Amino acid sequence: AGSGQQSVTGVAAADDGNSYWRVRGRTAAVCERGTPVRCGQAIRLTHLGTGRNLHSHRFASPLSGNQEVSAFGEGGEGDYLDDWTVVCSGTYWARDGEVRFQHASTDVFLSVTGEQYGRPIHGQKEVHGMAASSQNNYWKVMEGIFMQPSEVLKAEQYHAEL
Repeated sequence: AGSGQQSVTGVAAADDGNSYWRVRGRTAAVCERGTPVRCGQAIRLTHLGTGRNLHSHRFASPLSGNQEVSAFGEGGEGDYLDDWTVVCSGTYWARDGEVRFQHASTDVFLSVTGEQYGRPIHGQKEVHGMAASSQNNYWKVMEGIFMQPSEVLKAEQYHAEL
């Protein structure tokens, strides 16, 4: 069931090569590489392997019946339903900080609660959107390529690495 768009799943391995996402500015916005991401800022997350954006819409997810989260678009370009607000404490999303991602259009939080798919993606967990904030909505960057803040921001004494 669902929309027929590509599923987004969660796996236990932190170094799974299919788990890399690029942080970009929200739809139709310009975001220079190396610009720190502010708490409360809208972003897009683009899957490195497929070029599709993390997306949500008012379809029920197949396993839990929460809101479906899918991968949508081509070449990093989709639509406004690809925009997520970074919910964190402080001024910026810190490299080692836990964050929540709240869907900008429908307000659900990006979540995983443990429902597992069978074949052909056995053991992978359903990623979905939930209306309430909880421990199931916290996310943390485990590894990747981190850009240094731009020289202008360094001059202003910002030391957050993103």
